[in-house]
Amino acid sequence: MSIEKTKRRMTRPRAVAIVLSAAAILLALLALRLLLTRTDCGAQEGRLRFLEGLGWQVDAESESLEHMRLPDKLSGVMAEYNRMQKAQGYDLSRHLGESCDVYSYRVTNYPDCGQSVLATLYVQGRCVIAGDIHSTALDGFMHGLKRN
Repeated sequence: MSIEKTKRRMTRPRAVAIVLSAAAILLALLALRLLLTRTDCGAQEGRLRFLEGLGWQVDAESESLEHMRLPDKLSGVMAEYNRMQKAQGYDLSRHLGESCDVYSYRVTNYPDCGQSVLATLYVQGRCVIAGDIHSTALDGFMHGLKRN
């Protein structure tokens, strides 16, 4: 047999198959990495790690829990709150009428603030679906979870 007969020619279908196979392998590896690194916010340790990852230190002992059913329609204050959520990558309109757990923690590292500051997480199952940082003062503030 000659060398020319044993060589395979690169055809367009073969090239497409190789590229698609490589893309599928890369996608599978990325999905696996996401599953392995995703924080389980259904557990206190996961919620604390989630907040720490955003730069917030909180008092684990201050945790409070409320069960909440989200409204069927966003209007008024909830519509405004959802605008803030959308700006940080969340969207409560995807969860209308659903229940969630609302966890609050006292923030211990909020800069230059003499007021009590809380971190609030809205959690469904293992996932955070919304959240904020806010002060408890009457003339206080509220902003998204992500530090600027």
